[in-house]
Amino acid sequence: MDLPRPELALVPRPRRLSARSGRFRLDRTTRLRVTPGAGPAAVLLRTLLAPATGLPLDSAADGAFVLALDPALTGLGDEGYGLTVSPQGVLLRAARPAGLLRGVQTVRQLLPYEALSGRPVRGVPWELPAVEITDVPRHAWRGSMLDVARHFQPVSYLRRYVDLLALHKLNVFHLHLTDDQGWRMPVAAHPRLTEVGGRRAESMVGPAGSDRFDGVPHGGSYTRAELRALVAYAAERGVSVLPETGVPGHVRAALAAYPELGTDPARRLDVWTHWGVCENVLGTGENVLDFFRTVLDEVMDVFPSPYVHIGGDEVPTTEWELSPSARARAAREGLAGPRALHPWFIARLAEHLVRAGRRPVVWAESGVALPLDCTVMSWRDPAHARAAALRGHQVVHADHRATYFDYPRGAGPGEPPAQPGVVVDLRAVHEVDLAPPTPQAASRVLGAQGQLWTEFVRTPEHIEYLTFPRLCALAERVWDGTSGWRDFTARLAGHRARLDALDVPHAAPPPGPPVSFPHTPHHPSTLPLGRESYRKDPA
Repeated sequence: MDLPRPELALVPRPRRLSARSGRFRLDRTTRLRVTPGAGPAAVLLRTLLAPATGLPLDSAADGAFVLALDPALTGLGDEGYGLTVSPQGVLLRAARPAGLLRGVQTVRQLLPYEALSGRPVRGVPWELPAVEITDVPRHAWRGSMLDVARHFQPVSYLRRYVDLLALHKLNVFHLHLTDDQGWRMPVAAHPRLTEVGGRRAESMVGPAGSDRFDGVPHGGSYTRAELRALVAYAAERGVSVLPETGVPGHVRAALAAYPELGTDPARRLDVWTHWGVCENVLGTGENVLDFFRTVLDEVMDVFPSPYVHIGGDEVPTTEWELSPSARARAAREGLAGPRALHPWFIARLAEHLVRAGRRPVVWAESGVALPLDCTVMSWRDPAHARAAALRGHQVVHADHRATYFDYPRGAGPGEPPAQPGVVVDLRAVHEVDLAPPTPQAASRVLGAQGQLWTEFVRTPEHIEYLTFPRLCALAERVWDGTSGWRDFTARLAGHRARLDALDVPHAAPPPGPPVSFPHTPHHPSTLPLGRESYRKDPA
């Protein structure tokens, strides 16, 4: 089947696009005219096009390819851009630097698909079709979460992941750095977090409750220099890295490193080798709060993101209920009981972030009252997101039935191992519910993001097979939000050639071990409600 013209296969779809006659050719004589403030976009354009095209795209005062920053273009907002291509030249304009970066990605997509290759390509005319584009995103938060706590990925791969997000005009890379099974965030004041918490003896094979383990040690952590370099790399592409160090549950790795943080300081734990929801939680003493304030200080020192994620979900309260010190803390704070320590703990660390000028982000839990300073990621049900928006929270949609890319793409027997649960197919992602509860609350719905938890995902190839093309559908939804299913899938048919040029395994599962447990689809009404779909005690 012939692929559609590149300008008809842009993903996400621009707000307005008009095709014109003629083409503009980029060759070794092409020069860039770069106005003040547009330098970073010019650098990005050269960086992205050089591997395949070899074009220098030098600067010149009379260059035919113009990159212009014009603050008077207020209608384009922070990330919008205008792009005009004619046979005589190219004009890319924006009011803010981020808009120029989004326009650069559109230029990449308008070129022949081979322009995205990381290797030199010969014999291809590097031509842009004549078009007139005005493009402004519908939602400010367009993200993707990658869990590197369950299975560590080197920072070199994280850079590739950022590039894939930027191509699709996503602007938030949510990095899940800590969990029961591993702690990847370096904290100079508490080095055992990575020295001990960054390694586990083995990993469970199959879903939670399995009695099989692989016997293979797993570990890894990042350095501050690596993470700072990643932040800078992402910023050059218009992507903000959102760090997550979760509390007060999902902390078994931290407890293995520092037992005094737990409800029983004399107990010795290992880094968890199981999947599922661990019963261990943090203690509630001032020493614990001070410890994690220090963690957050170091997180903020490495990550300049205005938002900082502090987890907050799936917190079993049994240990608090059995702990005399936790019960005493609840009484001193005037709480109804140990269960109320969950929102109390989140509020204490949220206060620390707010005082530092940051915005705390938490996973939404039904029935857990959160400070209004907290931005809520709602993953259980869109109704929770709407309720949070009505209460005054900023909201990011993360409905597990539409955005959890660790769920299987389909029910076929050839699918690689995935989280047992509903099938999240391409159409489910494209139809993620972003409707605000009222027009007045619309400004509080920031957008949406995809999630990839990695209990069953070890390799970059597996990550990308599960992520694409589903992330393409999410990018379409949060950038444009108005395209119909047929229009999107028609453009995706052409866009898949770009994924091929990038060596993204989006069509066929990568080689790997056979599926060792069934992908049993569940009806949403019977699906357990934990973040891992197999939790046994849904709230």
